[in-house]
Amino acid sequence: MKFVRFLLFPFAIMYDVVTTIRNLFFDVGIFKQTSFKIPVVVVGNLSVGGTGKTPQIEYLIRLLQDQFKVAVLSRGYKRETTGFVLLNDTHIALDVGDEPLQYFKKFKKIDVAVDANRVEGIQKLINDKSPELVLLDDAYQHRKVKGSFYVLLTKFDDLFTDDFLLPTGNLRESRGGAKRANVIVVTKCPEDLSHQKQETIQRKLEKYQKEVFFTTITYGAILSSKDVIPIDDLKEYTIVLITGIANPKPLLGFLSDKKINYKHLQFADHHNFSSIEIENIQQEFDAISSAKKIILTTEKDFVRLEKSIENLFYIPIETSFLENQKDRFDEMVMSHIQQNQS
Repeated sequence: MKFVRFLLFPFAIMYDVVTTIRNLFFDVGIFKQTSFKIPVVVVGNLSVGGTGKTPQIEYLIRLLQDQFKVAVLSRGYKRETTGFVLLNDTHIALDVGDEPLQYFKKFKKIDVAVDANRVEGIQKLINDKSPELVLLDDAYQHRKVKGSFYVLLTKFDDLFTDDFLLPTGNLRESRGGAKRANVIVVTKCPEDLSHQKQETIQRKLEKYQKEVFFTTITYGAILSSKDVIPIDDLKEYTIVLITGIANPKPLLGFLSDKKINYKHLQFADHHNFSSIEIENIQQEFDAISSAKKIILTTEKDFVRLEKSIENLFYIPIETSFLENQKDRFDEMVMSHIQQNQS
């Protein structure tokens, strides 16, 4: 695979030229950017998939929803609808995408919408719902919107500074795109990440002159629509684990560290499960002789599978900042929102 990517190096150079010119045209005003009178907080990355955008958006919702009227706008990846859709209780993942549906189900104080055209989507939200701010999910490269605050995510064990452009690497644009960020958040760090390692990473990122934060993923109790299982009790269960996410390794590592017995069935990110696949999953589950058994999945996959599979549980995750960094991050975001209220 690495050799094939090396052979594609000339295409990566061409991709770099195209994306660099595109960004330059936006920077100098040849291509139009639209700004808004309310704060628009953009969460995204330079690389493809797996940096933890969903838990970061949820962190911001929890931070802001009690003080401001919050709306979230997403593209709605792999949905079967088109145009602007404001989520309601009738929607399923195929209508709006799994991540937007997850936000809608978890947070009842906010409005959630999907629209591939982010400019029109934001304007529609402003006209119809009058939010005080919009959280823009996975839109770092959507330059037609001029966000007011940019949160750039990069994964601890796969920093954008160590990567290269598509198709040789996984970057959607050159590393120079980091200069648009207001903050850089290093995600999926070990909980015990040393100060020395943090300083090493900060030196790699210091050329971009952005404040750097470090976060980790924390796991909650195992949930279903009806029941709760404490994590430590999972040792007593035999588990069929279903994942349709970009990077399941942190979850696998967490379960292995807990000495939990599972069989992993892995699918592509945002996978839409067919009836045959669901039947196969059920057969794997039925073949387990243990009385204590469950089908476990991620929260994102749960919203796609909950009506199709019985005995289905999910493990919720949250973003947590290391050490005393939370207060500083919260202060920066809150200060920006307060200063930019219309």
